[in-house]
Amino acid sequence: MSGALVLFSGGQDSATCLAWALDRFDRVETIGFDYGQRHKVELDARQTVFSALKAQFPQWASKLGEDRILDLSALGAISATALTQDMAITTAASGLPNTFVPGRNLLFLTFAAAVAYRRGLKHIVTGVCETDYSGYPDCRDDTIKSLQVTLNLGMETRLVLETPLMWIDKAQTWELADELGGADLVELIRAETLTCYNGDVRTQNLWGRGCGQCPACELRQSGFERWRSTQS
Repeated sequence: MSGALVLFSGGQDSATCLAWALDRFDRVETIGFDYGQRHKVELDARQTVFSALKAQFPQWASKLGEDRILDLSALGAISATALTQDMAITTAASGLPNTFVPGRNLLFLTFAAAVAYRRGLKHIVTGVCETDYSGYPDCRDDTIKSLQVTLNLGMETRLVLETPLMWIDKAQTWELADELGGADLVELIRAETLTCYNGDVRTQNLWGRGCGQCPACELRQSGFERWRSTQS
């Protein structure tokens, strides 16, 4: 059970995590989720990234294994959020942004654990982070550690939930991509991944595609600009 299963959405963070896993494990499989998200177009970026990784990084090509996308549309059906319905992005009464989808990462990791168990993969890699983030409680380190204990108790196994981005900000995430794959990987992530909550693939920016207005774009832009300022 030395392989890894990476939660890969098609966005910047999960693409960086995929490279991180490919750099460390001999076998890496991937999983994505269609939960009725407004920015479902991000899933289209996945195959482009896979093809580019295989073509540009031969040391990783043979490690890439099976990919799957699971239908979790039931989550979107019960979620009244700005990520699953056509509504403006605001701050909810709870103090959290209304882009928070309750239970999303808990479900993602539970389904991923079931797949990893069946596939004989010990490590599950996810791009959650509580440094530069929107305050989602299911991205916190305490949540992930607690869920790891629960999953292992419930399945009588020893899965490890890996969170390589947990304690780094978005500028450091760009730096990690540079360390892992150099300028080619940075450019692949910049040009081909999509993080935008509005699913804007037409607007081209120095930091990548996206509307530039949603919280995800603002975090990505800020991180890219801070990282670029150190590259002199």
